[in-house]
Amino acid sequence: MPASTVYYLQKGKAKITVTSEAGKEAVLAILGPGEFFGESCLNGHSRRMGTVTAMTECSIMRLEKAAMVRVLHDEPKFADVFITYLLHRNSRVQEDLVDQLFNSSEKRLARTLLLLANFGKDSKPEPVIAKISQETLAEMIGTTRSRVSFFMNKFRRLGFIDYNGDTHGDLHVHTSLLNMVLHDGELNGKR
Repeated sequence: MPASTVYYLQKGKAKITVTSEAGKEAVLAILGPGEFFGESCLNGHSRRMGTVTAMTECSIMRLEKAAMVRVLHDEPKFADVFITYLLHRNSRVQEDLVDQLFNSSEKRLARTLLLLANFGKDSKPEPVIAKISQETLAEMIGTTRSRVSFFMNKFRRLGFIDYNGDTHGDLHVHTSLLNMVLHDGELNGKR
């Protein structure tokens, strides 16, 4: 698909995915309100690498490349917001790469759940994550759905999450998961 537009997610949640030639899908990011996507067109990319799919009802603003460039040049406050967003996104990508390279799939899942619940962000934590499948979580962390199921059951047993086991049920992430990740190298239940 040609890349000539930047999008701004005003409301809802969406996921960015890429698919290999063999058909394997990976989730690159879960987007929430206040996030941009498609900005690679500003960097000279003429084709889209990924696909964005709405996970909930979304409201999205579309900005043609020429309009986006004009606003970036004419509106310094908007340019500051956009640059800050890109810097945070770049840091997140670097953190995700380090996580993928050095952490177990169990710890990657814990980190992903905490990020999805906004733990560690400037905004208030949202301990409830609505309707995210184990398959999507597996695609995000680079493992199988069965491994995600195993770890989700373990996290529930240890009291880190409330989760009914349904692949599309609401998920409550507790601060205890953050404490365990921060104070223990592996999530083995030891104190």
